Amino acid sequence: MDLDAHGGNKRVFQRLGGGGGGPSTVDTRQKVCYHWRAGKCNRFPCPYLHRELPFPAAAAAAASSNGAPTKRFTGGSTWGRVGNNNNGSSSSNHNRVIRKTDKVCSYWIQGKCGYGDKCKFLHSWSLGDGFRLLTQLEGHQKSVSGIALPSGSDKLYTGSKDETVRVWDCASGQAWNTQTNTDLSLTGPVGHVYALAVGNDLLFAGTQDGAILAWKFNAATNGFEPAASLAGHNMSVVSLVVGANRLYSGSMDHSIRVWNLENLQCIQILTEHTSVVMSLLCWEQFLLSCSLDQTIKVWVATESGNLEVTYTHEEEHGVLTLCGMPDSEAKPVLLSACNDNAVRFYDLPAFTERGKIFAKQEIRSIQLGPGGLFFTGDGTGQVKVWQWSKEPTSASF
Repeated sequence: MDLDAHGGNKRVFQRLGGGGGGPSTVDTRQKVCYHWRAGKCNRFPCPYLHRELPFPAAAAAAASSNGAPTKRFTGGSTWGRVGNNNNGSSSSNHNRVIRKTDKVCSYWIQGKCGYGDKCKFLHSWSLGDGFRLLTQLEGHQKSVSGIALPSGSDKLYTGSKDETVRVWDCASGQAWNTQTNTDLSLTGPVGHVYALAVGNDLLFAGTQDGAILAWKFNAATNGFEPAASLAGHNMSVVSLVVGANRLYSGSMDHSIRVWNLENLQCIQILTEHTSVVMSLLCWEQFLLSCSLDQTIKVWVATESGNLEVTYTHEEEHGVLTLCGMPDSEAKPVLLSACNDNAVRFYDLPAFTERGKIFAKQEIRSIQLGPGGLFFTGDGTGQVKVWQWSKEPTSASF
């Protein structure tokens, strides 16, 4: 999709019909001046173009002829495909030639870029249509490790490695640190707790030593009581999710374990990942997993009830977290945060990339909110508030 970012001007030129097997006979005016792109061309007249090449009409017609992804997943065979095309080309009107280099201008971040609109780098924290940045919430001093917006609440909760939890008023954007006179502690965990999940009236915690500890709330004592310890992983459990009466756990031992919520027994071990399983997502009848092995895997249950991989999407960077949500047209979109400080947007089930969000440091927390809102938290402690929009929000395509 980003023709310029992955092959440079030469690849763009070849895709437009130049650079064939024989000697080139194309006028130099059909090539873009790389000095102009860098904002440094001082030749007048310049023999090369001082503008980007247009998207070919034939390619545009081919892209628009394919149907848009369905609002629901129709089966495992549709993952990664658009109609009969499985080569990663666009199926929707979101996939166009990106005219800017797919990187945020470091001078713009510092407020020092003098190239303005002529800068070849982005002067924006996002790239793509259909969503926009509403505001930034400042307060945390270290990486944001968790974001929560309880249903029906007008308060946003954020947790950070600065050892604070902040409560944000959704109307004013102001925040305060939580203070309570009640000391509620959970007995059992040894070492760092990396992940939490709730299911079947139990609270589960993934711990540093590889155990998954479970507590049950006791209304009589107004506290949590230890219920079980799930053993099996031999390294830290860093991701947990509950779905379809199952608990799924991802670990630094590269495996995913499937637990029955009724008897808390492990019923399957998935070993297709080759590095840490960073995040798990249950979406309809599918389980999605991501890893530092630079893959996102889609799992589906077979007739026997066991999970198997139906599609593997490859990234160029390790994947840190996943979040699924509908866009403004109720079409399913997957957000994939990678360790290159960016979040990629994919139309599902085709996995067609439609946009990106950028940050100064890694984004490890993404939370869906009401009314088309969603939130991201990065390594600097900054929380950004975004919103889906039906109107075009970016001129970078």
